[in-house]
Parts: sequence; structure tokens; C-alpha cells
Amino acid sequence: MNTVSFPKAGVTFNIRPEAFYIGQKPVYWYAIIIITGFLLAFLFVFKDCQKRGLKREHLTDISLYCLIFGIIGARAYYVLFSLDEFDGLLDMIKIWNGGLAIYGGIIAGFVTAFIYCKIHALSVLNTFDVCSGGLFIGQAVGRFGNFVNAEVYGRPTSLPWGMTINGHGPVHPLFLYESLWNLTGLLILVLFRNKKTADGQVFCFYLFWYSLGRLFLESLRDSEFVLYLIPGVLGISQAVAIAAMIFAAVLFITVTKKASR
Repeated sequence: MNTVSFPKAGVTFNIRPEAFYIGQKPVYWYAIIIITGFLLAFLFVFKDCQKRGLKREHLTDISLYCLIFGIIGARAYYVLFSLDEFDGLLDMIKIWNGGLAIYGGIIAGFVTAFIYCKIHALSVLNTFDVCSGGLFIGQAVGRFGNFVNAEVYGRPTSLPWGMTINGHGPVHPLFLYESLWNLTGLLILVLFRNKKTADGQVFCFYLFWYSLGRLFLESLRDSEFVLYLIPGVLGISQAVAIAAMIFAAVLFITVTKKASR
């Protein structure tokens, strides 16, 4: 049982990681939240994907493949940069013991979708544009999985919305920051996606906006939850965020110039 409170708001939650049991096997809130985020993202994109140039059957296939390989990628990314935490190969695949890195899932999902588009002769950039709104939703909802697990919190803070965990804190509620950041990105995307002048522009916005948020939020994260590239200076996720922002900016300029010609 974890007790998570927002003292200055007078709100307290007593949370067990297990939602319920099937026989002796627990079903965790984290898994339920991740699946809920996936389904909401899928439904959002499914509603009007065909009028945006992506058939629903293709969206369904891409979503399922990306879910499977995204989880594998998220685990592989975490394991790669935390090898000292594992006793052997068998220990590395015990995903139920925790240890997923969102960037690994995103990268694996993009690679999976790219390969699918190439196999089925689909426009890669338009497909990514169509799916970008769903990515914002999935990530906004999925971050609440960290809340129920009382993990991935920020540094100490005196701000009114500071969060305490089992009496310790208050700290920055990073799950809430990132969720709100993604919802803001979704709102901007919905308002302006019909104004795009070239395939790929919407995806570039998603990638730049999400990475910008991660770059800032990683600086607020408790060092216990940071995978460092340069110890105490630069986290791996921050380095990836910087690279992704540069890639998004260059790709946006490239596709826009190409379309104008």
C-alpha cells in the first residue's frame, strides 16, 4: 500500500499496485492504465483515419504490432542502460518485475510502423501524421501508471501542488506535468493539423513538442530514476530528446521546402 498525498490541496490516495486477482495472479493498475491509454489512443485515431488517408484495417494492424514491439523496445532500452541490475538473460525478460523506458517503446513503435508502411506501400509520413494525436493520448494516460506505482517522481519542491509519497516529500509530481504537457500538445495538434502543407509536419510537431517536454522534465526528476549518459550532468533521455528535437526541426524544414517546390 502506498499513500500519495497533495498536502496543500488536502487530498490523499491510498493505493495498492494490484487492482484485483485472477486466482493467485495479480492484475496491476499499471497494466490496466497502459492498456486504457492504448485503447483511447486507438479510438481517437480510428474515428477519422480513413478521411486522412489511412485505412482502418492498416491502422489496426499497425497498432497491434506497435503495442507488441513497443513493449519489447521499452524493456530492451531499459535493460541496455541498466545491465548491472540483472543477474542474467532470464532476469532481463521478467518484465513483470518492472523496468520499462518510454523512449525505447517510442523508437521501437516508429521502426515497426515504418517497416509496415514500406511493406504495404503506405506513405510513412502521412501515417505518422495520422497517428501522432493518438501518441499524445497514450502517453498522457499512461503516465498515471507511475502515479499508482508511486514512482518516477521529481525533486523536492515547496510549490502548492507538491506531492508526498508515504510521508516523504513534497516532490514534483512529474507524472502530472508530463500528462498535462501531452494534453496541451494534443490540443495544439487538433487545432492546426488540418492546416498542414506537407506530409510529416504534424509528426514533426509531435516529436519536437514531446521531446522538449522530456528535456525539461528530466531535469526535475529524482536522480534515482535517471539513466545517465554523463553522470550527474546529462541523462540518456535528455540526450535522446535533444537529438529528436534536431531531427524533427530538420525534417520539418525539409518536407516543407519539398512541398513548396
